[in-house]
Amino acid sequence: MVASTIVFVHGMFMTPLCWEGWTARFTALGYRCLAPAWPGRERSVAELNAAHPDPALGRLTLTDVVDSMVRVLASLDDKPIVVGHSMGGLVTQILVNRDLAAAGVALHPAPPAGVFALSWPLLRCNWPMISPFVDRWAPRAMSFEDFQYAFVNTLPLAAQKAAYDRYVVPESRMVPRDSLGAIGRVDFRKPHAPLLITAGEKDHIVPAVLNRANVAKYRRAGSGADFREFPGRDHFGLGAPGWEEIADFVAARLPKA
Repeated sequence: MVASTIVFVHGMFMTPLCWEGWTARFTALGYRCLAPAWPGRERSVAELNAAHPDPALGRLTLTDVVDSMVRVLASLDDKPIVVGHSMGGLVTQILVNRDLAAAGVALHPAPPAGVFALSWPLLRCNWPMISPFVDRWAPRAMSFEDFQYAFVNTLPLAAQKAAYDRYVVPESRMVPRDSLGAIGRVDFRKPHAPLLITAGEKDHIVPAVLNRANVAKYRRAGSGADFREFPGRDHFGLGAPGWEEIADFVAARLPKA
């Protein structure tokens, strides 16, 4: 059966708004497109920023996010294609691992538990979220300067500022911490639906070397995952100028609507 629905899963510091170009593009290709919010992200970017620090956000875990997406998929008549970015990419891998998706696309995904790579940019970007010296229950509002380095390091200043103002919201420190435990584990030996993993050559927060290590886990197990590294791209490939190149690459590899 050909999947006709795509569920887009956003990542950390974002809302479903980050998929605005993708949902329009894939709707035009004939897919039914859904972009559900993580728990508590149903409000606008302005409202979410105004609510900081929100104690409810501080309690949000990756388990909560995965459970909410499982409910979305369970409400559908057939298994959908799942496309996720960053931490949403890890959610995609988890959903594919649970046999809940007809196909999965993990764009610059956060790594499953146990997948590591040595990288100074990786440590610099993620330390504020996982440091033992900060309150784990206190949500973090990412500064523009940190966003520049972590997400949009290849873009000109005007594009960086536009992306920050339009898309960025506070985030729970418990989400990445939870990803290091049982919820973040993937059985790389388990047979699964088609899975594509992408990376950005210039990505700081999820460096390409980490994505390659992620894919290599599938290859060693004989389970298989396709991979594409986009030259010159940073972490915000899904929304940066030229995002259409990545979207069209994905579209060419999906089951047709």
